[in-house]
Amino acid sequence: MALMPKESAKLIARLSKNVFIEEEGVKNLACAILEGLKNQKINMNNFSQCEWHPSMDDPRAVDWIFVLDTLNYSFWSKKDSPKDWWTVNGQSGYFALCAAIKRAIDEGKPIIDPKYYSHITRSDAEHIFRGDNQTTIPLLDERLKSLRDAGKILLGKYQGTFVECIKSCSHSAEQLLKLVVNEFESYQDEADYEGHRVSFYKRAQILIGDIWACFKGKGLGEFYDIDYVTMFADYRIPQVLVHFGAIRYSNPLMSRLQNDVELENGGDDEIEIRGCSIEAVERVRDEIRALIERYPNLELKKSDINAILIDHFLWDYRREHATELEHIPFHKTRCIYY
Repeated sequence: MALMPKESAKLIARLSKNVFIEEEGVKNLACAILEGLKNQKINMNNFSQCEWHPSMDDPRAVDWIFVLDTLNYSFWSKKDSPKDWWTVNGQSGYFALCAAIKRAIDEGKPIIDPKYYSHITRSDAEHIFRGDNQTTIPLLDERLKSLRDAGKILLGKYQGTFVECIKSCSHSAEQLLKLVVNEFESYQDEADYEGHRVSFYKRAQILIGDIWACFKGKGLGEFYDIDYVTMFADYRIPQVLVHFGAIRYSNPLMSRLQNDVELENGGDDEIEIRGCSIEAVERVRDEIRALIERYPNLELKKSDINAILIDHFLWDYRREHATELEHIPFHKTRCIYY
């Protein structure tokens, strides 16, 4: 039985040999995020303001998000790849995936219906995820398997919709997280570290976070224990945490990253980067809440901030400051988990 992400992160941070959490950086980042809270730059409405995301009024929103997060992994390109390596309608990375799904729907492909994608053919997938310059999305065969397997589970056990999964969990993020990772194989983001089975569950948690944000914490998006969800341990957020000084790499690890050495999925370096990222964001959240408590004139509530919103802030920050952050290497691991 794997430790859940929060417990995993605490253990990894305690034992880590090449990644370290720096309290001064945690405090600096907490102050930057507090500023974002005060000026409303950080709030859950940011999800629905993105043109590629479904609105809460779309009756298919949940199944749209489920397909999106079932495929939401591995968009990075190698150093020698062209800048427009895999783009869709001029979008790259995650937004290229959003654009491809929207394009498929506009073209009449029922890509968010498990009756379709549980049996999707390779040629259909090639067409749906075609790039602007005919480059194929990475890990196409793995994505095909993720889709087919997930579709079959939904049809066989949940009346063909992820809505039934949500309803069966009585507004508990913890229950839904456990359901997703137990039922859907491609979401089982686990590893062995120092004799312990640890987990990160990046895509399962972002799935819950996206539903929470899409429905603004109400209806299908209402979770009384949303704090159970941690940040989504990927390859871009650590880059921002290093920038703010919240985490630090040892010289040997930094050298490997600067030399563009791919890290093995489940290797110690990768596990330590992801685990320490989760624990650093947990500490940032706790610091922000302590500041809110200490300064009541801020007119903020502790419930105004959680790991999901911090993750959104960090991810957006990376995109907005891409040039400035270019000198900080990010780790590259080709896998289906992020």
